[in-house]
Order: sequence, then C-alpha cells, then structure tokens
Amino acid sequence: MDFASKRQKPAYNVIHNRSLRFMDYPLFFVVVILLMLGLVSLFSASAIWAGSKGLDTLFFTKKQALFMLTGFGLMAAAMRIDLERIRPYIKPVFLFTAALLILTLFMPKVAGARRWIPLGFMKLQTSEFAKIVVILYLADYFDRNMSRIKENWRELLKPLGAMLVILALIAAGPDLGIPALIFGVALFMAGAAGVQLKFLMAPFLAAIPVVIALFILFPYRIARLKAVLSPWNDTSGTGYQLVQGMLAVGSGGWFGKGLGASKLKLLYIPEPHTDFIFPVVAEELGLVGGLFITGLFTAFLIKGARVARNAPSLYTSLTALGLTLLIALQAFYNIGMSIGILPTKGIPLPFFSYGGSSIWASMIMVGIILNISAHRSGQRW
Repeated sequence: MDFASKRQKPAYNVIHNRSLRFMDYPLFFVVVILLMLGLVSLFSASAIWAGSKGLDTLFFTKKQALFMLTGFGLMAAAMRIDLERIRPYIKPVFLFTAALLILTLFMPKVAGARRWIPLGFMKLQTSEFAKIVVILYLADYFDRNMSRIKENWRELLKPLGAMLVILALIAAGPDLGIPALIFGVALFMAGAAGVQLKFLMAPFLAAIPVVIALFILFPYRIARLKAVLSPWNDTSGTGYQLVQGMLAVGSGGWFGKGLGASKLKLLYIPEPHTDFIFPVVAEELGLVGGLFITGLFTAFLIKGARVARNAPSLYTSLTALGLTLLIALQAFYNIGMSIGILPTKGIPLPFFSYGGSSIWASMIMVGIILNISAHRSGQRW
C-alpha cells in the first residue's frame, strides 16, 4: 500500500465530502461485537474475584459498563472532531502528555509499578493516552516534513528524539511492553510514509542494546523470558501464571466448557479480569470462540488498513494506520502471551480487559479511525 503517494504537502483545507453516512459501519459493528463479548467475558471472569474481595459480584462489570458508555461518548466526539483543526495543538498536547508521565512517576506504587494517577473513582493510566498523542505527532510530522526527510535523513532525529522521551518516561514505570508496542508501530508508520528501509533499521538496531540493558538491570524480565521457553520448570514461581493460562486454554477443547464454567477464574490466578482474561474466555468458549475473537481483531486490522489506504491525505492515512496497528497488535500480543508463545507483559486485551483508561483510549482511537473513514474518497478497495 502506497501511503506516501497521498500527497507531498500538508493537507490543510483539502478534505471535502466528509459525512458520517460514509463512515465504515462494518468496522463500527466489529467494535460493538468485541465490546459486547468483552463485557460478558469480564462478568464471568470478575464475579468470583470481586466476591473474594468483599465486593458485589457485579462490581467490576458495572464499572466496565460505565466506562464503555462514557467511551461511546468519547468515540462520538472523536468521530466529529475536525482532525485538521487540531494539528496546531498536537505539540502542546505532546508536551502536556510528557508532563503527565513525569507526574505519574511520583505517584504511589501499585503492584510495584508507577503507571497510574489516582483520581478516586479510577486510576488513570497515562501511557494509554500517550499512545494516541505519539501517533498524531508522528503523522503530523511526516506529513509536513516528508520531502525534507527524503533530502536529509537527519530530519528524522527530531521525531525520533521526541518519541524516545515519551517511551523512556513510560519505561521508567517500569513498563517495557507499551514502549515496545509504540516503537514498533512508529517504524511501520515511517515505512508507510516513505522512509527508506536503511533508516528504519538504524533505530531498530540501536534499540537492541537498550533492550539488553533493561533485561540486565531488571532480572525479572529474564525470568519471564525463561518462563516462556520452559514454563513447566517453575510451575509455582515465574511460570505459574503462564502454566495456569495454558492449562485453561487447553482444557477448553473445541467448544469450551460453557459460559461461566471456567475453573481458572476460581482464584487460580490473581485478577483474571485484567491482562489474563483471554484464557478464561478460551476455557469457556473453546478453540472456536478463541478463533472467533481473533478473527474479529483480524477484521478490525483489515478494515482499519483500508481506511488508512483510502484516507484523503498522508496525515490521515498515517493516523488511521498507526491507531489501527496499536489496537490490533496489542490484541495479538495479549493473546500470544496468554497461550505461551510470547513473554508475559502487563498489556490488556482491548475491549475485554478491565480498566477505564484502556477502554477510553481504545474508543477514542476507534472514533478517530471512523472519523477518517467518513471522508469520501474516489478510491476504494
């Protein structure tokens, strides 16, 4: 897909024929189905855990439903916003996001990490919204400067440096999963914008010693990697959560044990309604159910890529591509982590895992993608 051929100059005042009747409704319905499945799955996964904490069995389900309802409001707002008019505010918002991430590092630790700002009714995970800001910043920069980048590769240093500041602040949480996700998506966006492969390989190769250093500084990451390679060597330690998840997925068979019949959620792992919700779903719905959910995320990826391909400008193309990849790759990583083919990380399953920040950020991203899909284009595929 040739995203770079969209245009050579910024897209100010060139987007016409925008109407919500042109919106990609199949993409919208894919998201609605994922949300419905997610809420039902969350109820099944969280009820017993909530009861064990002395809470109403519907405690997490009610809060998640509220997050979803307000998320639809955020999605609707993102669908109607003029993406061109917000471009002058992207840099100030980028700086504000960096300030929020710094503030997050001074917040009280939760499970040994500083990733949230407590707001009373919820914990705001700032990295979830930083993902959106980084995508908008990169899309805007590439649209404005692609011709200069082709003449002088040093023009790439500015967006790379700015992005690395955000990634370093998130990683200081500590959190290596979200920075790795953003970094990978950024490389995809740069390639789609027309950056030569040799310039894409340079930051990739430079990141390797950084990752190695982070593994050395934090030995628990090496333990997680070993757990993926041989989880059965330490079934009561680092491999415990992964082994339980794999047993749950395997015991589901073709069609599952039935909704609500999962044994994994019977306090075999802590907080089964968060990052490890997929094994609960797979145990109850079986391989068929798991493949159906994976298929929905695949459909989301394909539809989002089509929106990006048919967008009216390089800026909107890269924005749609970046946001689509963020959601889809995060989902695929979470599923891969849950079945033991990828290292365990604190990365939620979009639309399924409990958390207001994850739901709100995901819904904003969907709203922006639908916003871009509503621009009628003569080219369809």
